[in-house]
Amino acid sequence: MTNAETDPIQASTLEYIPLSDNALTVLRERYLAKDDQGNIVETVDQLWARVAREIAMVETLYEATHEEVASLEEQFRRMLASRTFLPNSPTLMNAGRPGSHKQYSACFVIPIEDDMQSIGNAVTAALLIHKSGGGTGFSFSNLRPKRDRVRSSGGVASGPVSFMKIIDGATEQVRQGGTRRGANMGILHVQHPDILDFVGCKTHDGQIRNFNISVAATDEFMTAVKEDRLYALINPRTKQPVKQISARLVFDRIVEEAWKTGDPGLFFINRANRACPIPAMGEIASTNPCGEIPLHGFDACTLGSIDLAKHLRIQPGDGEYELDWESLDQTIRLAVRFLDNIIDANDHPLPQINAMTRQTRRIGLGIMGYARLLMMLGLPYGSEEALRFTERLAHQMKAMAWRASAQLAHTRGVYPAWKGSKHEQEGRRVRHSYVTTVAPTGSISMIADTSAGCEPEFALVWFKHVLEGRKLPYLCDLFEATARREGWWHDDLIDKIAANHGSCRGLKDVPAHRQPVFTVAHDLTPEQHVRVQAAWQRFSDTAVSKTINLPCTATVEDVRHAYLLAWELDCSGITVYRDGSRASQVLNLGKADRNGSLSTNGTSQVPDADLPIAHPFELPDVLDAKRVHVKTTDGHVYVTISTLKTRPLEVFIHTPVEASNAEIYESFARVLSISLRSGVPVEALLEQLEKANQRYGSVASIPAAIIRALRMSQLIKENGEGLPPCPQCNQGTVRQENCLLCRHCGWTKCS
Repeated sequence: MTNAETDPIQASTLEYIPLSDNALTVLRERYLAKDDQGNIVETVDQLWARVAREIAMVETLYEATHEEVASLEEQFRRMLASRTFLPNSPTLMNAGRPGSHKQYSACFVIPIEDDMQSIGNAVTAALLIHKSGGGTGFSFSNLRPKRDRVRSSGGVASGPVSFMKIIDGATEQVRQGGTRRGANMGILHVQHPDILDFVGCKTHDGQIRNFNISVAATDEFMTAVKEDRLYALINPRTKQPVKQISARLVFDRIVEEAWKTGDPGLFFINRANRACPIPAMGEIASTNPCGEIPLHGFDACTLGSIDLAKHLRIQPGDGEYELDWESLDQTIRLAVRFLDNIIDANDHPLPQINAMTRQTRRIGLGIMGYARLLMMLGLPYGSEEALRFTERLAHQMKAMAWRASAQLAHTRGVYPAWKGSKHEQEGRRVRHSYVTTVAPTGSISMIADTSAGCEPEFALVWFKHVLEGRKLPYLCDLFEATARREGWWHDDLIDKIAANHGSCRGLKDVPAHRQPVFTVAHDLTPEQHVRVQAAWQRFSDTAVSKTINLPCTATVEDVRHAYLLAWELDCSGITVYRDGSRASQVLNLGKADRNGSLSTNGTSQVPDADLPIAHPFELPDVLDAKRVHVKTTDGHVYVTISTLKTRPLEVFIHTPVEASNAEIYESFARVLSISLRSGVPVEALLEQLEKANQRYGSVASIPAAIIRALRMSQLIKENGEGLPPCPQCNQGTVRQENCLLCRHCGWTKCS
């Protein structure tokens, strides 16, 4: 912990709640005001005060007295300073700061129609929103397919993917607050004729880098997948079917691409529209970048999250934790009022957004600290007991939030789009069309010193790179406190957990009854991940941002099962990420024909000139390397693996002089090296090697030696599982809540 008396930035005047070094780093890097030279010119207390003051001033619109505004400002300030609730990043960055954008929301959807003016307007809107700190979602489903007729020019259309590239390129040029590029979500309806091109668009050429992508999957399509039936592709311009295609073939392509790269996810569009209380506003066709907020065109949602772990109390007598329901209800009431005020305080980049947000008054009250809460209650994440508790908690929070909305409606009136809504039909006078969500909390959960959203802890130990190549360990403080209190702590435990990929599972140093309590992401099965998401989804007005983290050994079948289970459990969507799957670009040798069909007989229908050619790049003169010793029946084999930024690119195999197959080892190493230098990912090679080893079996075989060397080297576990380093501090990043996150400075690729 940092001492407040020795850190002027953290100096506090009232109730002092200590901030960790990591929390202070995030605040310094991203939130505290700076002068033109980049010097910090405000303290943390001043940040809380300026945000509280700006949002409390909205009360004057509802005839509040000066004393009432001052009282609420102090309540807001204490809530923020205690970090029991924090709003989304644009509010903390911009609210009350002179000269800043009066744009306090994080997520938007911009509609795109099938004409160049609409597409151009969408690009402009995205740039303005990104500049002010927001992220944008788009549905490209209205755009005519490629090679479709364009009557005005006599030419043919280039298709949705080409226009995604335009927005992606524009996004590349705009940074939010000078530190990060904007985030986008691209969605295409599963019935669009270009669906197969879209599914593989991030793999084919690597040009689309600033988009998450999802397929808008209908219930009809998912049923056709289960029943192995055909379904119709429909031209959005003519609204006529153009062909029938196998639903299972399309679904297989979706899960295969998701296994390779994490994209695309699925957006269950029928579920999102069934849950919409304002159908008169039109169909919902897209979500924000992380998928948790389905939105109408030109709508936005104001987000904020409650730290569940800060709403516990000690039970009298036994000293165990229990949830303080009364405290939670108080925070929810105040947080709902805070978010409602933000809607009025906002001045969005586009007048259409100002108009729409004040019509629908959507807010997204979410959570963070869920994994910490379970640890403190002794409930293993993903267990049946934890799932039952989660459903009860989510149900109660939703009821509390809607009561708070109804109380505001009594004094301020219902939201303008209430007339004709499902709420009117049910006789419910409420202030907001939507209230609850589970949104990403990458940066704000670091400020709160808690776990992110509804995610499990990613690891109990991680490392921060410091000067001269040293690494400093960071340990889950709750785990360390428990170990010290119960007498099984020792300093070597950090190294043992780090060597165990951040998990305490299977370590004899950790009591068996404690191991499940301190579950981390890769301790869980895909089904457990999905069931946790479904438990929160059941009582969410919108959706749930959660990454279904899979180990590098997960199969395509694991992804298929997770996607089907999410639909069966009535989730609004799903995203997976397989450990190490983005370490390098996948070499894609398949291609759809001009109608979007795939060859299923193994014979290529693609002209030779269209086949992609991978050119191995030249290596620098100096490379890092690891040597791994492997015992085989041929003797002691030494495998040296050379790397560039932790990516393996060259393999040398040293065999005993008397080995009978030394030349085969050498030849094999050359082929393996040229494959790595041509962009084939390690996991794809390992999969083939393991298949070969299963056939021949012997430890003496070449595949077995290479498999053992690559696994033992743990190369694909370094540097954030092959994900890119943080552009702000150059530390490793992790994939969490459908986004990239740096746990050291708080940088996140998403809003």
